[in-house]
Amino acid sequence: MAGFFDKLKQKVSEIKDKIDEANEVKDEVEDVKNTVEDWKEDVDQVKEAAAQAKEKREKKAAREENPFLADIKKRAAKLGKRIVLCEGEDARVVRAAADAVREGIARITLLGDPEAIRKDNPDVDLTGVDIVDPKTSEKRPEYAALLYGLRKAKGMTEEEADKLSYDNTYFGVLMLKAGDVDGLVSGACHSTANTLRPGLQIVKAAPGVPLVSSYFLMIAPTGGNQYCEDGAFIYADSGLNENPTSEQLAEIALISARTAKQIAGLEPRVAMLSFSTKGSAKHADVEKVTAALAIAREKDPELCIDGELQLDAAIVPSVAKSKAPGSKVAGHANVLIFPDLDAGNIGYKLTERLGGFMAVGPLCQGFAKPINDLSRGCKSEDVVAAVAITALQTQLS
Repeated sequence: MAGFFDKLKQKVSEIKDKIDEANEVKDEVEDVKNTVEDWKEDVDQVKEAAAQAKEKREKKAAREENPFLADIKKRAAKLGKRIVLCEGEDARVVRAAADAVREGIARITLLGDPEAIRKDNPDVDLTGVDIVDPKTSEKRPEYAALLYGLRKAKGMTEEEADKLSYDNTYFGVLMLKAGDVDGLVSGACHSTANTLRPGLQIVKAAPGVPLVSSYFLMIAPTGGNQYCEDGAFIYADSGLNENPTSEQLAEIALISARTAKQIAGLEPRVAMLSFSTKGSAKHADVEKVTAALAIAREKDPELCIDGELQLDAAIVPSVAKSKAPGSKVAGHANVLIFPDLDAGNIGYKLTERLGGFMAVGPLCQGFAKPINDLSRGCKSEDVVAAVAITALQTQLS
């Protein structure tokens, strides 16, 4: 009998040990649950802090946004246009697409692989952005046929057209030609030629426009600039035509004046720039500018335009009084026409880097539908600004 009770006691002891072990496991589980809850609270706090920081940044950006650019965005937002951005592989463009939609500036179609875009940009909220992959789009064969119809007289084969329709820029321009979007922006990670070649082949120049040219909208830093009384300049041609003739310079001046008025909201005062002011130097390059001035005045006698002017004579009132007394433009110019691409390109980069101006462009003028290039050194906010301007260009008359 004693042996039975000894075994029973041992069994009870074993059961008790197991109960104690179970209780220990239960305690450990509770500890893990508590730790997980603590982690969740930490994550929630981090998320809340991040949301607050984002809201603070957005409010600060809204407060600090340049009023000139804010007005352009506001006018663009009223139009509800759809703009295609061709470079979904570029993080700056992806963020700009999201920002443009969030700010209500335009409806955006972004070209690229949707899965890759979202994977490469996990922190960007792409809600409302229409992402289209040319490689899988049902529209691509239709666009290929459109391209072939437009270019077969130039020797393009159906096979070549089909191959080009897979290219993001060609696909975007074909969307524009077909009327599926209202404007196009590209060039953040591709050359100007890559953007403009399909534009010139497919959309072409507007009727009656002999020359497609480009300009930069140079927006003065917040707080202003003493030589920029209107808050911005138009610089042309600073991105496309290398060495324009007098006739071409005149056309660039005329269309840039229209751009200044209808896009930038400026009353144009056009300066034909040179290294000479009012005959201070004799040279064939100066004669080209003075001839351009004469042509522009003949075509538009009402336009406020003058030349040839050195840069300081064009924008500095004190210098203008000395070098070009009596000129209605000198000292107050807001549209600067550069004699060649060397001068225009160097000029806008100096103004941007040393003067702190925002350089939006190169934007195109003269296409039948809005197509705009970007500098490969652009920032995402530059892309957003280009989207707004592209939307406004749909209203050019």
